Amino acid sequence: MNFKLIADISIQLLLARWKQTLVAAIGVTFSITMFITLLGFMNGLNDLLDGLILNRTPHIRLYNEIKASKLQPIDRTFSYKNHHHFISSIKPKNERLEIYNHAVIIATLNKDNRVLGVAPKITAQVFYNVGAVDLTGVINGIDVEAENKLFKFSDYVTSGNYIDLKNIPNSIILGKGAAEKMLANIGDVIQITTTKGERMPLKVVGFFQSGLQDLDNVQSYASINTTQKLLGEGNSYVTDLQIKLVDILQAPQIAKEYASIFELDAIDIQTANSQFETGSSVRSLISYVVGITLLVVAGFGIYNILNMMIYEKMDSIAILKATGFSGKDVNTIFITIALSIGFFGGLLGLLFGFGVSHVIDIIPFNTAALPTIKTYPVNYNPQFYTIGFIFALVTTYFSGYFPARKASKIDPVIIIRGK
Repeated sequence: MNFKLIADISIQLLLARWKQTLVAAIGVTFSITMFITLLGFMNGLNDLLDGLILNRTPHIRLYNEIKASKLQPIDRTFSYKNHHHFISSIKPKNERLEIYNHAVIIATLNKDNRVLGVAPKITAQVFYNVGAVDLTGVINGIDVEAENKLFKFSDYVTSGNYIDLKNIPNSIILGKGAAEKMLANIGDVIQITTTKGERMPLKVVGFFQSGLQDLDNVQSYASINTTQKLLGEGNSYVTDLQIKLVDILQAPQIAKEYASIFELDAIDIQTANSQFETGSSVRSLISYVVGITLLVVAGFGIYNILNMMIYEKMDSIAILKATGFSGKDVNTIFITIALSIGFFGGLLGLLFGFGVSHVIDIIPFNTAALPTIKTYPVNYNPQFYTIGFIFALVTTYFSGYFPARKASKIDPVIIIRGK
């Protein structure tokens, strides 16, 4: 087989019907462009929506859950050991929410190579006092530097400086919704009352906005020391340990391991936010289905064009076979034509797809609900470009294979005799 000769013949056939070739290439280019643009935009949107929760959610959370004891007093007696016990209105155990020896646990976790970092936290139910009205709220006592390092805390502080929580005693960063309800400004002093009735003034040093209105209406942030003082607890009081892992996919397994080792309750990010992962998977699936449908439609267009080319080139095919070209050579010629269309159309599609994605990426997107987002989100994952290009080649190959197979079986004697 003379590959150079076959390549020359393929080029001549492509150029002989260049308008049809151009239409086929444009079909592939358009399909790949829309495939790249659609996947990039949809996955960028997924990253944005998931980030609203997942960026602020630990991969594993260790805590003490308030729950009823599994072992009741009647279970401790041998007299009723073999009986069925029907107990109702069981009250929770009288235990504290505090995690004991949290400093030792943090030190142990930091030595684990699977752990990226640990941030202690205190969750305190409070009331924001606004005149004669009390608004329900939650204050999260955080290690400010660890929270920013692991959960990008500063990205969600829309006004003020997040580090002021650490530097200014008795300070608070209010959720945007809570601040608007209280008409509070930076520098104001607000009154906070705990569920135990203790009241404490806190200075507003910033506003926090996650993009989830229900959270922003109640949640605020203070330093761990301030929250301990607010609750009347000592310096060792911590209710939660937030763990970020190197590999998020290991969270369910590691959560069970830590729960057993430290005798604490543990919940992983997949369990806590399963609805968000489901939504992301469905949106990604829709993007892939639409993109692949575009490529398949383009493939049918190429198939029709090559079919027409073979019909119009019957004389040329007959002459090729009469002069010594085998059916395999003819098959190779038309598959080469199809792959050429797929290759160059696919490359142009990748370039145009990147260009359109970049245009979307610079379009202003301003909304009060998401103050940290300035433009429409786009994901430039190289995997999308690789999948698009490979699928373009595969689609065009099969689009050319069947017409090429038909051309390779043509009997030159019948064609020439018919002429």
